[in-house]
Amino acid sequence: MVSAGAVGFEGIAINVWLIWIIPFVGAAIMPAVARAGRRVLNYAAVGFALASAIAAASLISFGLSGSEVHSQVSWISALNLKAGILADPLAIIMTNLVGWISFLIMVYSTGYMHGDRDLTRYWFFMLFFIGSMQLIVLSDNLLMVFFGWEGVGFASYALIGFWYHDKKKDYVGVEGHKAAGVSLWVSPTHAGMKAFLQTRAGDIMMLSGMFLIFAYAGTFGFKELIGDQSWAQQMAKQNLLVPAAVLLFGGAIGKSAQFPLNEWLLEAMTGPTPVSALIHAATMVKAGVFLVARIGPLFFALAAFNMTQFFEVVAWVGAITSFLLASQALATPEIKKVLAYSTGSQIGYMMMALGIAGLSSHFVDGYTAGFFHLISHAMFKASLFMGAGALLHTVGSRFMTDMGGLRKHMKKTYIFMLLASLSLAGAPLVTSGFWSKDAIFAAVLESGYSYSWALFAMATIVAVMTAFYTFRMIGMSFFGKESRHIEEMEKGGHHLHEVSANMWVPFAILAVGTIAIGVVGFIFEAQIHQLFSAYLGQYFGIHQPGQESAQPSVAPQGNRTFFNLNPIAAAASVGAFGVGGGLGYVFYIARKADPAIVSRNIITRGIWKFLYNRWYLNSALYWGSVIAPITAYRFVWKYFESAFVDGINPAFQYSMVYMSRAVKGAQTGITQTYLFVFGVGIMIVVMLLFL
Repeated sequence: MVSAGAVGFEGIAINVWLIWIIPFVGAAIMPAVARAGRRVLNYAAVGFALASAIAAASLISFGLSGSEVHSQVSWISALNLKAGILADPLAIIMTNLVGWISFLIMVYSTGYMHGDRDLTRYWFFMLFFIGSMQLIVLSDNLLMVFFGWEGVGFASYALIGFWYHDKKKDYVGVEGHKAAGVSLWVSPTHAGMKAFLQTRAGDIMMLSGMFLIFAYAGTFGFKELIGDQSWAQQMAKQNLLVPAAVLLFGGAIGKSAQFPLNEWLLEAMTGPTPVSALIHAATMVKAGVFLVARIGPLFFALAAFNMTQFFEVVAWVGAITSFLLASQALATPEIKKVLAYSTGSQIGYMMMALGIAGLSSHFVDGYTAGFFHLISHAMFKASLFMGAGALLHTVGSRFMTDMGGLRKHMKKTYIFMLLASLSLAGAPLVTSGFWSKDAIFAAVLESGYSYSWALFAMATIVAVMTAFYTFRMIGMSFFGKESRHIEEMEKGGHHLHEVSANMWVPFAILAVGTIAIGVVGFIFEAQIHQLFSAYLGQYFGIHQPGQESAQPSVAPQGNRTFFNLNPIAAAASVGAFGVGGGLGYVFYIARKADPAIVSRNIITRGIWKFLYNRWYLNSALYWGSVIAPITAYRFVWKYFESAFVDGINPAFQYSMVYMSRAVKGAQTGITQTYLFVFGVGIMIVVMLLFL
């Protein structure tokens, strides 16, 4: 492998710097460009996103050859800190994924956001987000990562609450829906603030972990941390290494909406749909996964210091989140919330894979599976969100119950959403989702982890639920009779039609792409495996057992058969698709059974209500962190502050008044009285002296 090191802006390094600088420059000049008109504004915004993506594409040859580009400039000299970029194979894949999906979503936005009065503000924050996300991906140290981390958090807050006038049409949830006294029908400003606060909780943990490591290592740099591991030895002696790693993972929990900081993502759908596609499906929520992928090999390389506890936390947080959110997606009537639940659930899969990598002797298998699923999910989920936006744009409602029968009106949207949905559901052999999900199943089974069967069982159940809610979404949106809402629209003269090409072409490209990867999925997976095997061996010294040379084996280890598939994992993948997809088809596409059957049984009705109310976790969050503290504060105010603290001031005031009156009464102005008092005082003093 070749390392293209550089100082400052030399050679190919300038391209890497420009990837994240260009979007920031574009964001800064958007207000000035807006003066030239909206068409110019649109072209400029899309142009800056395209320029960043092209700069990312210029690095592909370096990534495929296993090379890296590392460049640094002086930054904080007092702490001997340098600002730097690191474009290794991991970052090059991710920066191209972010760059090109962002570009397609920006093109889509020109149609979706057409006529919005705050378009300049929209483009500013979209470009600001792209620059911040690319900064996370390409930074060579944790401190710069954190700057990008806060940048995407700020942009997310602004875009979730973009329609800050809080009109009812921009809310999410069913009007009046409450669970345990807490409203699940929320406004854009409320959702934006909730996302800001919950992700900040994770950011505080991340910041704590960063500075804890810095206190011992004296550096934030990824290459410096792996180069000299004496800091890890010192931290391990004081039992601080694993806590520091878990604290860093706390940042990933917040950004990637993993349990217990998952509730913000479910209400972040108040923002425009392109925002949901970009930030809350394809890129920002992947920042946590990328962080774990970046630091995971570092901590695995420190295996001598017993880092298995860290990887267990990652694996189980991912598994729990995956199961939790997939179950909730079964009951929601809103199409964007189905996709939001699905996003958190699928990210849980990625976390589980990265966690199981550290618990296995075949680190590269879990690592490859997790990152392969990140690539696959980013494509099909961005496509699905944009397709859902097309439905909302046409029907004017976020509820699937207001849709139905749309495949005859929106054939292109139907075809491409169906393709992307098949990938989400894991349709065997022809979708990228099948191959990446199967790779996770196989990595879990072959890990040798003592609780691998428990994780595998959870993953399989999640796959069944995923296939079911995916077919439910397609069935409710495109099949069956047209809803009363659509009938009223048509009676009012609004005829349903396909969206414009600048909207359907971007999600069509991604949908076709996910099928194209699926057709050659076993080859694609092998190539990624080979690339990451070489990457992990070269930079971290992580090799497959018996492959300590610089050229690790191409094929993953383990008991594999046809198409390099683990037979048990493959059977589970196909079975989950068959069971979940079959039930979804029967209930929502063929309509051979009525879903209302759930309400006829007290047990199934109770389960549905439990899922519909989001396991009451959101309610518990509000009761624990909002309602209970406010109640306690009111009690303190009423019985302590109001009665005691506020009572001190008048008591002190009145006592001073009385003392003043007493002193004033003693001031008679008669000389004989003063002499008499003075004499009595002298006599008392003398008597005290003789006692």
